[in-house]
Amino acid sequence: MNFAGLDEVIRPELAAAPAPAKQKGALLKLLTCGSVDDGKSTLIGRLLWDAAGVTEDQRAAVTLASMNRAVNGEKIDFSLLLDGLQAEREQGITIDIAWRYFETEDRRFVIIDSPGHEQYTRNMATGASHADVAILLVDARHGVKRQTRRHAAICDLVGIRKVILAVNKMDLIEWSESRFRAIEADFRMIARSFGFTEVTTIPVAALSGDNVVRRSAPMSWYGGPTLLDRLESVEPAVITSDEPFRLPVQLVLRAGDFRGYAGTVTSGRIGVGDRIVDARSGLGATLRRISTMNGDLASAGKGDAVTLVLDTDLDISRGAVLSELTRRPVNADVIEARLVWLSEAPFDPELGYLLRTATDLTPVTSMSVSALVDFETLASQPAHGCGMNDIADCRILLGRATALDLFRDLPLTGNFVLVSAIDGATVAGGVITWAQAGAPTAGENVLVLNRALLANGLCADLGDSPADMAEFRRRAQELALLLRSAGVAVLIDL
Repeated sequence: MNFAGLDEVIRPELAAAPAPAKQKGALLKLLTCGSVDDGKSTLIGRLLWDAAGVTEDQRAAVTLASMNRAVNGEKIDFSLLLDGLQAEREQGITIDIAWRYFETEDRRFVIIDSPGHEQYTRNMATGASHADVAILLVDARHGVKRQTRRHAAICDLVGIRKVILAVNKMDLIEWSESRFRAIEADFRMIARSFGFTEVTTIPVAALSGDNVVRRSAPMSWYGGPTLLDRLESVEPAVITSDEPFRLPVQLVLRAGDFRGYAGTVTSGRIGVGDRIVDARSGLGATLRRISTMNGDLASAGKGDAVTLVLDTDLDISRGAVLSELTRRPVNADVIEARLVWLSEAPFDPELGYLLRTATDLTPVTSMSVSALVDFETLASQPAHGCGMNDIADCRILLGRATALDLFRDLPLTGNFVLVSAIDGATVAGGVITWAQAGAPTAGENVLVLNRALLANGLCADLGDSPADMAEFRRRAQELALLLRSAGVAVLIDL
């Protein structure tokens, strides 16, 4: 999963980085994250250095650059392999996402080194949205921190299910097994709050390389895999063969008598002769041709960039979602979501926002926050607002119906970003947890929840303060949800 459109905001060239020429096994996309100063760049630099992921020219350049930057007596500053910006080297922290490719005898890797500082959580969230596996670092001296919990929550939010906890700087606590076991137990307790399916804990010392590629003599009490051993054994996310077909239309191509709908298949499979439907309009057609730059195909599956030619021209444009006939997206205008707030400006219900999906942009008519994740307890606490780096549960009413899926079912069509309607800046990225189709228009059989009706009843105890107005909107949406669940057609008009 990646937050739709967020890469374009951060670094457009990163998403298009070339794959290694040599083909080996399954490609593993690996995220490194954790609190600032826990040693992420040093750990990955050491991994690259010891696992033959560095050329001789790079070794010479890093050795030369390290001469005046000796770290703890070490001759090589391995973080130089990852910290590419001048500001990063001056401050000694990771700011931007660093992408590195390397390969071993058994497989290929993409390493996504993300920032640990709270100020750059936005960049970390972007990197996490691409990863199959996360290495979450903690400093053995300090253990799990608030930022560690936040990063774990973001990994869970974007669908990462396999986590490696690397307890770094074991050399600074005299290789203490008891300290490692305490941190391991603490993190496993935290992991129960999330949907992680595999959690591995490894004690390491990045500077000396202990348990990174080679086994550690001082930690002979540890019988598990080294970091590289574990990475070579992890399998990336498996593509489910029975996923429903989805193709968000990116472009409608016209040339003479040719009319095709171009996009990338995000899930499922489609073949010539199959029936497909535009999820929003309900218009259907038969697939006559699957066109690509390299010629026509008999069928296309997840990840294929294709142009579909139909036996009937559909009046659709960019933003439409083509699907199979039976298992369609929800044509939703009300959604519930969990999101990470990325903007320095806090959520303001009075401002205008737009919801951006894979290829669509939809106005938000109303949005309310119901809860925030408490990073100390990892429980959801009732709330009416959110600020930078908060993870919030919210309800969003859309200005028009939009074809969406639940994230748990189809991640690539079940995620979104929120952008400011004023300047287009990205303010949040999230996943859809619930969606409802068909909010009605005003009519004889529709109950309209307006301000006057609610102010004289359910919201009679509320005043005009910003907090009270946020609670007013929250109650209105909760009441509408309950009434709709009971079969009552409801329209909110505030």
